[in-house]
Amino acid sequence: MPSTITDPTLDEPTLVIVPWHDDVVDPIGYDPRSPYVEMFWLNILGPTATWLLRRVVDGLDHYPGGYELDLEQTAKALGLGYSRGTLNPFARALHRCVLFGAAQPVDGGLAVRRRLPPVSARHLARMPDHLRDAHRSWLRAATAPEAEVARARILAAAMVAAGDALDSLERQLLGLGVLPTVAADVADEVAAECVTAAPEASLA
Repeated sequence: MPSTITDPTLDEPTLVIVPWHDDVVDPIGYDPRSPYVEMFWLNILGPTATWLLRRVVDGLDHYPGGYELDLEQTAKALGLGYSRGTLNPFARALHRCVLFGAAQPVDGGLAVRRRLPPVSARHLARMPDHLRDAHRSWLRAATAPEAEVARARILAAAMVAAGDALDSLERQLLGLGVLPTVAADVADEVAAECVTAAPEASLA
């Protein structure tokens, strides 16, 4: 696949966005809107590309199979000037997402990761000391105690009982300070349990 977005692609008013499925990264990765990405990937992608990635992934939450991104509208929503082609800040942000592996060009559009991998040792080596120290602390905390998992399950169950959407559980748990790995696992487990239980309830 090409490693850059071509000029003709960015000369169009919209860009087709599709999810990038990765069986290796997805189970261990981090939502682009998570504290982990804000803390560590921000240093790699830069603020504009990070905000753009978050906006694009929001769209995939609503249209999981893919959608058309209005380039000018999105650029203006991020406070960026826009002109068609590759010589503008918005296009450069798209290119940074591709350059650092958050997205990849596909025929007619762009495949975007819904989960970013843990930052690599190469990128960590270029970070300030305080970020490297913070990353080591984050990894130590990532092995969550059983009490943290139990707390997350209680919170998720309460959200479901309150009628919250299943696809919002992970973000809500993150907002309540649950560790990213725990939030992702518990949200997936609770969602799967609800899907399994729904047919049984309809037969009762």
